[in-house]
Amino acid sequence: MTNVVIVGGGPAGVRAASILVEAGLKPILVNEARQVGGQGYRMPAKSLALDLKVLMGSEAGKYRRLHSLFASLEKRIDYRPATLVWGVHDKVLHTLCDGVAGTIPYDALILTTGATDRIMPLPNWTLPGVFTLGGAQVILKDQGCLIGSRIVFLGSSPLLLLAALQYHKSGASIAAVVDTTPFSAKRAAMRDLAASSRTLARGIMYRAALHWAGIPIIDGATPLAIDGKDYVEGVRIRDGRGRERLIPCDAVAYGYGLKPETQLAELAGARFRFDPTFRLWLPETDADGRAGADLYLAGDSAAIGGADAAEASGALAAHALLADFGRPQPETELVRLRRQVGRLRRFQKGLARAFAWPVEQVAALTDETIACRCEAVTVGEIRGAVRAPLGPREVNRVKAITRCGMGRCQGRFCGPALQEIVAGACGAPIAEVGRLRTQAPVKPIPLHAAAELEP
Repeated sequence: MTNVVIVGGGPAGVRAASILVEAGLKPILVNEARQVGGQGYRMPAKSLALDLKVLMGSEAGKYRRLHSLFASLEKRIDYRPATLVWGVHDKVLHTLCDGVAGTIPYDALILTTGATDRIMPLPNWTLPGVFTLGGAQVILKDQGCLIGSRIVFLGSSPLLLLAALQYHKSGASIAAVVDTTPFSAKRAAMRDLAASSRTLARGIMYRAALHWAGIPIIDGATPLAIDGKDYVEGVRIRDGRGRERLIPCDAVAYGYGLKPETQLAELAGARFRFDPTFRLWLPETDADGRAGADLYLAGDSAAIGGADAAEASGALAAHALLADFGRPQPETELVRLRRQVGRLRRFQKGLARAFAWPVEQVAALTDETIACRCEAVTVGEIRGAVRAPLGPREVNRVKAITRCGMGRCQGRFCGPALQEIVAGACGAPIAEVGRLRTQAPVKPIPLHAAAELEP
């Protein structure tokens, strides 16, 4: 075993690296960001005087431990920061670093590529001033900036409460937190949420802190549109009592939870299954993260679980890799890690019900609503393609006809909504319309780098 490569520098990647280093290996850790931490434990730019206790709250201790662990590992691994992995072929990673294309062959690969925001289209959601929840957090942590002077946090995600509280503590004026899932759904999901009582308690504390700060929290709302012509001027909603309301603001942080970043996993050979709870296609793995020959997945790139599950699953993937190469592993520790990951992912399934993906909003989307912002494809164009004589009922055919998913994001953001729109237009279960197939490059790269990809 010569080349063991980990892609991703969040909790899963760093923990996997630590297990491999303890076993005497020197793994290559490839990180798209310049510093480790992932999204949740992102390290602020050194030039910013941000108060980590304000940003991280009760998670500040875990943040410090992760970065301390990496500091102890950095000279014992081959760390390659600011390096994008944009393709995988024949056990070779295709990379781009500072504009220079490269390749990294591997004998075994651990993917810890994390997750990204899940978005449902909304009229005028492409206006300047609308950010994903994750994007709003990046701007705050990475640049020390606020996305606006009066902000609405909109969607259905536990990140709504956390991001709103972080912005409030950083001096932002929060117009409202608008949650599209009714509070009764959260009570109904309480049994699964109790699988991680400490995380549940943090969520309750976030909500209470926002309430004590006088920030309105509106549950069970239906978003109707973002108001404004050239920029955001407000959010128009229907509240839980059926009343239409306009909430004035100049910025919106928007999202419906997270979806795994599975593009590299597919290119590396992983198989996929449809998960009805999340309404997403997820890679198939065993309990320890094995996803194929010499391929291991950990963290949110395998299934949404949060930072603690990411760290534990990163350790499991590293142990599985070592076992597959003939090195006995501590069974007691493996059992403990499996239980921890299982419990935390069960908690995430509870969150998926407590903060629901708004399937019912698909039918209400106007034909003029932009579904794919990269290619400016509307909901009406997608519906028209599906409902035409002999129209397709499979998302990749719809993509070919409409160009939805062919832009810079390669369907990473419009893909889940495309599946729902196609399923709604043809009256088929969402699992039957398929999922967008991944093609390299998974993110935008210069043409000279793309030319190096083998057919």
